[in-house]
Amino acid sequence: MSSGAIDIDEFEDADANEFEERNDTERIVLFLDENDDRAWKAAVIAERLGLETDAVSAILSRLKERELVRHKRPYWAITADKERLQSAYRLHRHHETADDQCGEERLEALRTEEMEEVQ
Repeated sequence: MSSGAIDIDEFEDADANEFEERNDTERIVLFLDENDDRAWKAAVIAERLGLETDAVSAILSRLKERELVRHKRPYWAITADKERLQSAYRLHRHHETADDQCGEERLEALRTEEMEEVQ
């Protein structure tokens, strides 16, 4: 996150190149977090990251629904709630780990009606 630090357990458990292999959503969040002193147009974010503007706009909209980014047309900025951002990142990493260990199909088979949807 913006502190430039990660949990030591995450560091220890990571593969040597894991932090360079980020999906588009992670890259956008990381970009906004590293540049948290500014708000950006989706087209500029797309240009900086080498992504399609429509894809960036769609991702930003999903992140807004989860309250991980703020939006005042036409600008986007990372949430001011760093605790929420860190929690979402930890949840994302736990999900990736579970997916790697169990496989996506197995995780879906384990789902119960009592499980809460995560927003």
